[in-house]
Parts: sequence; C-alpha cells; structure tokens
Amino acid sequence: MKAGLAAAVLVIGLGGCGAASTSSEDRESALRYVALGDSYTIGTSVRPAESWPTQLVARVPALQLVGNLGVNGYTSTDLINEELPALAGLRPEFVTLLIGVNDVVQGVPEERYRANVEEILDAMLGSVAVDRALCIATPDYTVTPQGAAFGSPEQQRAGIERGNQVLAEACAARDIGFVPEVFAVSQAAASDRSLVADDGLHPSGAQYAMWVDAIQPEVEALLRAFD
Repeated sequence: MKAGLAAAVLVIGLGGCGAASTSSEDRESALRYVALGDSYTIGTSVRPAESWPTQLVARVPALQLVGNLGVNGYTSTDLINEELPALAGLRPEFVTLLIGVNDVVQGVPEERYRANVEEILDAMLGSVAVDRALCIATPDYTVTPQGAAFGSPEQQRAGIERGNQVLAEACAARDIGFVPEVFAVSQAAASDRSLVADDGLHPSGAQYAMWVDAIQPEVEALLRAFD
C-alpha cells in the first residue's frame, strides 16, 4: 500500500543481514534466500533490521538473505513484471512470497489475481525445489488506525481473506508450504498499538517478530528435509 507513505524502493543484495552472530563457515553453507513481495516484505515504515525476512535469517543461520525484492505498493502484476526478472540472477536456493494486499486495494479481479499467483508460483518452482519455497498470508491491515482509509474495513477484510484462500489453494495444488497464521497475528493490532508502525498502517518490528514466530518453524521443517 502506498497511501502517501515512503516511495517504493527495490533492495537487492542484503546478504547476511541480521545474522552477525553467524560463523563464517555457517554463512558459506547457508542457502541463498530471496524474498518476494510488497510493503510487508520490504518492511515499509520500520528499520531494515526489523523487516520479517531480516528477522528470519537472524534466527535461522541456515538462510542467507541475498535479496529482498519487496516494493511498497506492488500488486501481483508488478511482482511478475519487476521482481521475477531479478529472481534468477540472484541464484536463489530458498524463496518466500507474500503478495496480494494491493490487489485488494486496487480492486484487481479475483480471476486475474489467481492467474498471477499461479504464474508466480510456477516461476518460483522454476528456480527452486518445491521444498525450498514458502508462501505467507497477507495480514489484516483494516484493524490499524489508517485501515479505514482504503474503504470499508469489512469489505477489505473479506477481500484479504479471499486472496489468502486463493494463494493457499494455489500452494496446495503445488505442495508448496503456506503460513496462514500471519492474518490472525495481525488482528492483535486492533487492541495493541505497539504492533503498528509509526505510519499507523504497517506492522511494527514487534509484530514482524510475531510473524517470524509462525514462519520460523515452517522454514526449519523444510530445512530439516535437506539434511
């Protein structure tokens, strides 16, 4: 989502961010991790170290973040046009995807979003094995102080839930892991404003840490399959 917030920024080459305590041997053997997405992936309105991909690699030294391609305001179409072309060049060995909120905000038809998601997932599987890919649910921004600025909270929430269902179904059809808990975690921001960034819309670093609580076990389960 843009809403007059920070301009879209493409960030590539954040290898090793948040993993200062990892030994050089661990870093050399770590999987090259690339994160695809929108403002929730790049971490709009929080410090770079507080984004959830950076917090994830800080906890999981078996991953090295070599590219966070998330851009504020991007839809699934933007991701296809701008992020996928950069993916192969980063030589990924592990990829995550979180995309959909801007499709909801911009009223992208469900059929178009579904087709885009399928194209994105197939492209991911063209770069990494199925057990080296993971998708994350879109959070519920409607509970934030600025959530109502994007239309009826009830309608927007229903759109987010439907988008998450579309992504979950596409993942299931390809045996790709999916982390749905992020949506429920984000709803705690309705009563705990420490979970909202200073812009009144995006998650705070504290909320992203809670996301990683849900994401980390899924990642580690996938990584154990490599041993």
